[in-house]
Amino acid sequence: MNTPIASGSRMPRAVVLVSGGLDSATTLAIARAQGFECHALSVSYGQRHSAELTAAARVATALGARDHRVMRVDLAGIGGSALTDLSIAVPEEPTSGIPVTYVPARNTVLLSLALAWAEVLEARDIFVGVNAVDFSGYPDCRPVFIEAFENLAAVATKAGVEGRASRIHAPLIDWSKERIIREGLALGVDYGLTVSCYQADGDGRACGRCDSCRLRRAGFEAAGVADPTRYQPL
Repeated sequence: MNTPIASGSRMPRAVVLVSGGLDSATTLAIARAQGFECHALSVSYGQRHSAELTAAARVATALGARDHRVMRVDLAGIGGSALTDLSIAVPEEPTSGIPVTYVPARNTVLLSLALAWAEVLEARDIFVGVNAVDFSGYPDCRPVFIEAFENLAAVATKAGVEGRASRIHAPLIDWSKERIIREGLALGVDYGLTVSCYQADGDGRACGRCDSCRLRRAGFEAAGVADPTRYQPL
C-alpha cells in the first residue's frame, strides 16, 4: 500500500464513504492504514432500514475515523428500487441482469456529496468501497464509472480547476469477497459490527436470503473464517 505524504506534520485528510456494510468497513480500514485522517460519510437516502446507518456509526468509531457525518438525500422520492420503495420486493433468489435492488444514480449522488465535503475539508482523496467482482451487477460499481467520476471531479470543483483535483480510490474494485474479508481481518476489522443485508430487521439482524446476504456468507466460507453475521430466526 502506498503511504501518502502529509503536508507538514498533519496527516492528509480523506473522505471515506461508510455505509455500515462489510466492503465500506474494509475500505475505511485501508484508508486508515495508508495514513489518512479519515472523515467518514454515511448517507440516509431513504433506504429500507436504518440498521446500516447505526452500523456505520459503530464502524467509524471502531476504526478510528476523525469524525462521522450522516447526510440526507431523498432517493425514496424517486423510487424505482427495492431498496427505496417498500412496494417492490427484495429478491430472495438469484436473478439475471441488473437487479431491482439497484438504486438509480446512488453512487453518483453519494460520491458527489463526498466530493463537496472533501473540497471543504481541503481533502484530495475520497475512498469508496465499490466492487466489480463479487457484486450484484450494478453499473456504478465498475472501474469505468470510477474513472469517469474522477474526470468529472477535475472539472466540476474549484479545487479541480485550480489544480487540486480529487483522487477517487476504489481499493476493492477487483477483489473477491474472500480477499476483502481476509484483508479486513488483517487490518483489525470486526465484521460483527457491520450490516450488509438489504432487508435487515430493526435489530440489524440479516435475512440470510437476499443477494447481499448470499455474497457475504459465501465470502466468509471461502475465507475459511467464522461468519459473525447475526441472522433473523427462521
